[in-house]
This record gives sequence, structure tokens and C-alpha cells, in this order.
Amino acid sequence: MDSICVFCGSSVGKLDEYLQQARNLGQIIAQKNMTLVYGGGNIGVMREIADSTLKHGGKVIGVMPQHIVDKEVAHYNITQLHIVSSMHERKAKMAELSDAFIALPGGFGTIDELFEVMTWNQLDIISKPTGMLNIEGYFDHLISFMDHAVDEKFVRPEHKKNLIVETDANILIQKLEKFVPQQAEKWIDRLKMDLIQKRFYNV
Repeated sequence: MDSICVFCGSSVGKLDEYLQQARNLGQIIAQKNMTLVYGGGNIGVMREIADSTLKHGGKVIGVMPQHIVDKEVAHYNITQLHIVSSMHERKAKMAELSDAFIALPGGFGTIDELFEVMTWNQLDIISKPTGMLNIEGYFDHLISFMDHAVDEKFVRPEHKKNLIVETDANILIQKLEKFVPQQAEKWIDRLKMDLIQKRFYNV
């Protein structure tokens, strides 16, 4: 695992712990000789993890759409900055450059990015480990929602279990490195089998 994409907020958040844990994760990524891939921002949690990775000798690649660069929030002191045309292109480029994904506390954009890569893994568009660093219980309600989606049979248990949730960054990265995805039966295959059984076996 040579590169990790970190999804995180452009805000600093309410608690100092969010920033401290972002700095800690950046240090770990650098010490493991991995490259940080992130959204390219010079503000909020995004800046903290980028600066920490650089401070400890790591490489940082940012990806940002031109219309956000125009708002003067791009981090130009990182190793490399990719400027793309759209948010869709940004997410695709970040996925292309990364071997794994971690979500830190953030807002709608962070959750959108997390769920997109989870969906891509589910659909076999990519096959890359995905984790969540649950700092100070920030993601507790989101995890409860995903459990509810499993209970209501809109999400396969295997797909939910493929998201690695930890409160310790070192343990999370270790689990990402050792991750073997759980395979779930495709719903379309189950539907076809049910139709065949009804048609030929009258069950």
C-alpha cells in the first residue's frame, strides 16, 4: 500500500481532537513512506493533515477542481497539485491515485466521497480498502444509519463490514494493509434464481 486518500473537512471542526488526530495520521502516513492523496485544500482539517505529512518528510498529492482553486483555497506548497475540471473528475482522479481510503470528520463532501468509493467497491468498479477514523464518536450516528440500512435490507451486511471503523489511526492503517474484502451475492443473481425457482419448481 503506497498511497492513502484521506477524505476530510475544509472546516477545523468544533474539537481540537479532530486537528490533533489529523496531524497524527499525517505523521503516520509519512513515517510509513506512503503518499497522502487529498482534496488539495489549504484550510481546515485538510490543511492540517497535508502540512503534518510534509513536516514529517512525506509526499502529498492534492486534487482540486478549477472552480474551487479560483476561491484561493488551494495548497500550492504540497508535492503535487492536480487541477481538474469538475468534482466528478476530482473523485475519479483521487481514486486512481490511491491504494486505500480513510474518512476523517468532515461535512457533506466528505460523506459523499466516502459513500462513493464504498459504492464503487460494491459494484466492482474498484477493489480498494476503505476505512473510517471515528474521532470522538463523530461518525457514531452515521454508523447507526448504516446498521439500520442493513437491518432494512437495503445494504448487504458484507458491504457494511467492508468498511473498517477504528478510533486509532495506527490500528486502522494496519487493518487496511491486511484487508481482504467480504464477497456478497449480487442481488441481481438472487433475483434471477428466485424467478427460475418460481417458474420451474413452483416454489
